[in-house]
Amino acid sequence: MQLRFDAVDAHLSKGLAPLYVITSDEHLLALETADKIRRVAKAQGFFERDILTVERSFKWGALLAANQSQSLFGDKKLIDLRIPTGKPGKDGGAALQEYIAKLSPDNLTLITLPKLDWATQKAAWVNSLQQTAVYIDIPLVERAQLPGWISQRLSAQGQSTDRQSLDFIADRVEGNLLAAHQEIQKLGLLHPQGKLSFEVIHDAVLNVARYDVFKLNEAMLAGDVSRLVRMLEGLKGEGEALPLVLWAVAEELRTLLKLKAGMVQGRPLGVMLKEYRIWGPREKLMEPALRRVSLATLEAALQEAAQVDKMVKGLRAKAFAGDAWDALLQLGLRVARA
Repeated sequence: MQLRFDAVDAHLSKGLAPLYVITSDEHLLALETADKIRRVAKAQGFFERDILTVERSFKWGALLAANQSQSLFGDKKLIDLRIPTGKPGKDGGAALQEYIAKLSPDNLTLITLPKLDWATQKAAWVNSLQQTAVYIDIPLVERAQLPGWISQRLSAQGQSTDRQSLDFIADRVEGNLLAAHQEIQKLGLLHPQGKLSFEVIHDAVLNVARYDVFKLNEAMLAGDVSRLVRMLEGLKGEGEALPLVLWAVAEELRTLLKLKAGMVQGRPLGVMLKEYRIWGPREKLMEPALRRVSLATLEAALQEAAQVDKMVKGLRAKAFAGDAWDALLQLGLRVARA
């Protein structure tokens, strides 16, 4: 059974299922959800807990043994299985299917996984989990959702603020939800309940954003110049490899160029988006970006990317002088400002 993240509290209030699976790359929300299940389990008599972490030397027989062994004190037992890579391997997949088929009524099982890639989601063991378990797939909190998420968390501790302040916090915690949680808690400790001013938040909130190379393209597609500049500066400051950042931008430019050329030829955009496996937040940004950017601009941008690549490799490029990071910024701005 698939269960939405925001429906977990209501589900747990009605009782526990024998098997739960949490899959997410949003570590804070995955941890909070697992903690909720563990708290309810303890309140219902699951006092013993076996924690099993799948590492290189992990023996899958330990999972099957944990399911069969009785508690030393006759208590009900929580089996907490963690698979950090999300890839249990052939033996692990078989063991999980065997385990699911022989669930003990005296045990509660919680399995935590990262977000599974497309190929892994098709595996037989994943299908078995989805059919048998309460399966909670927690999505990432995207940048556009972050101010609302922060507002909800502030409200839970009796505080509020205006949109400018919410955006200010979001800019400084983007990509680091755990840090966002900590900053919100800090505001709760430093200030009483009520509405917080921008000045108060400005003085209290640190810049703890972590920037994802592949989120940079979202800022470029959306035409969000300030975010684009901020992210590039952040990636540079964090020591991200410039060739990787350039590759990500160039790949997006190639995709845009293919889509734009197809539109010029009369091909439906929806069909092409499926063909190139573009979905989620990126899919929503593509159509307005393609309306905004001309074919000529994309062709020139791709040529510019080749020149930046020469700079990165230490070759002189007549079109540019100065720092390769600055050249990459100008490249991104060419598309964002189109």
